[in-house]
Amino acid sequence: MRKEEKIAVLYIDDESNNLISFQAAFRRKYKIFTANSAAQGMGILSNEEVHVIIADQRMPNSTGVEFFQIVRKAYPEPIRMLLTGYTDAEAIVDAINKGEIYRYIRKPWDEIELNNAIQNAYEIYVTRDKLSRKIAELEKTNDELNRFVYSTSHDLRSPLASVMGILNLAKMEDSIQDPNGYMDMIEVCVNKMDTFIQKIIEYYKSIRVDEDFSKIDFNVLLDESIRLFKMQKPHLEYITNVDQPMPFVNDAFRMSVIIDNLISNAVKYQNPERQNQKVEVTVKITEEKATIKIEDNGVGILDQHLNNIFKMFFRSNNSVNGLGIGLYIVKEALTRIGGEISVHSTQGVGTAFYLEIPNFLNSPEVTKASDSLALK
Repeated sequence: MRKEEKIAVLYIDDESNNLISFQAAFRRKYKIFTANSAAQGMGILSNEEVHVIIADQRMPNSTGVEFFQIVRKAYPEPIRMLLTGYTDAEAIVDAINKGEIYRYIRKPWDEIELNNAIQNAYEIYVTRDKLSRKIAELEKTNDELNRFVYSTSHDLRSPLASVMGILNLAKMEDSIQDPNGYMDMIEVCVNKMDTFIQKIIEYYKSIRVDEDFSKIDFNVLLDESIRLFKMQKPHLEYITNVDQPMPFVNDAFRMSVIIDNLISNAVKYQNPERQNQKVEVTVKITEEKATIKIEDNGVGILDQHLNNIFKMFFRSNNSVNGLGIGLYIVKEALTRIGGEISVHSTQGVGTAFYLEIPNFLNSPEVTKASDSLALK
C-alpha cells in the first residue's frame, strides 16, 4: 500500500444507526466501507482492497464468527475483529483459538479503544504483507540458486568427462611418453574436481529436497555403498553386521548420503602402514530407531579436532586428499531426518561414528502419506 493511501476498513452491522456512527467517527481517518449483512460485506471484499474487517457477532442469517470462517478462506489477508454486545464467550474464544479473529470489541464501542484496535490491526496487516513478500522473494532466490547450482555443476562435469576420456585415450597410445607422470597428476586433479562437484550436488539436494520416506533394507543399502569402495580399495576388509528384524522407514536418499560419506571417510583415513585395514558397519533396527556404528582402524582424529570435524571445509589431516565437506553433509542430512551423531576416536587406533536415526514406521504422518503413496 502506498503511503498516501488511507487504511481501508470494512464495518458490518445490521443496525443502520451503528453504521452511521462508525462513518461519522472514522471517515476522516480511514477509507470506510459499510455493509448491513454478511452477503453485502462479501460483495465489497470481492471488489475492494480492505485491510481491516470489523463485523458484529449477531446479524441476520449469519453470525460474525461464521462470516469470518468464510472470509478467512476466501480473503485471508485482512485482519478480522469481532464486535459484540453479548457474552458469547464460548464462540469468541473458539474463533480466536482457530485464528478466525484478531480480537473482539464490546458494544457499545469506545472510539479511542476502537481506533487503537484498528491501528494495531493495520500494523499486523503491514507486517504480514512484508513477510509474505520476503518469503516470495526468498522462494524465488532459492529456486534460482537451485537451477544455477545444477546447471553449473552439469556444465562443469561435461568438460571434465571429456578431459578424462582424452587422458584414457592418451594412455592407450604407445607413442605417447610421460616419464614425469604429468598425465597421472592431471587425472588426480580431474577426479578431485569431479568429486567436489558431486559433493556440492549432494549437499544442495540434502538441504533443499523435501523428505521422501520409504522402507530401507540396510543389507541392500550397505551392499550398494560398499561395492564402489571395493572397486577403489579392494585390499580393505569390509565387514557388515545388520540386525533388521522389522521394516525401517526414513528418507532413503539422505540415508544413502550419510552412509556413503561415513564409509568414504573411513576408507580415506586408513593407516597406510597397517596390514589389516578394515571398515566395519553395525546396524540394529528397532521399532523406534536405527542404531548404526561405522568403525575403522585408521589414523584416528586428534582430540582438539573432534569439535570441528562437522564444520564445512574442516580437515583434521592435511596429508589425506579430502575436501572437508563430507562430514558436514552428513550432519546436515541427519538434522533433516531427526538423527543424531557422535564420534569416538583415538589417534593411531581408529575412529567410530555412532548414529541414532528415528524409525518412522509407526509415525502418523508417514502412515497418512503412505495411504496415497505406498511405501516402497
